[in-house]
Amino acid sequence: MNGDYAPVDFWTALIRGWHGRCPRCNSGRLFSSYLKMKSRCDCCDLALEPFRADDAPAYFTIFIVGHIVVPLVLLVERWGTEPPLWVHALLWLPLSVVLALFLLPKIKGAVIALLWAQKIAAPKAATGSFDPSA
Repeated sequence: MNGDYAPVDFWTALIRGWHGRCPRCNSGRLFSSYLKMKSRCDCCDLALEPFRADDAPAYFTIFIVGHIVVPLVLLVERWGTEPPLWVHALLWLPLSVVLALFLLPKIKGAVIALLWAQKIAAPKAATGSFDPSA
């Protein structure tokens, strides 16, 4: 657990995150399961918990899947002989689900790496009780 790591540029960190690897050392894994982020890198002990992706990966995934599937739907509708709705459901629902499930962890890893590369950590939670009237 040596503290001497070469500086990592933005694109390298992004690619490492896309592959689900630690953005600093490229040896540790970002996730302990499908989308469950580890709190620390096993190899370099980088604290990953402050870099929270929140809802950004879901938004980016929806954006990308929509920009892939919608043009394909329009092409089939235009150049096909206006197929019935069940054909569209049979084609596009499985494609959308598979694309979303494939892209979501990759995009989440890239967002975490982006946050790390730009040093954008979530603010520490204030200690004490929460007062909604304040």
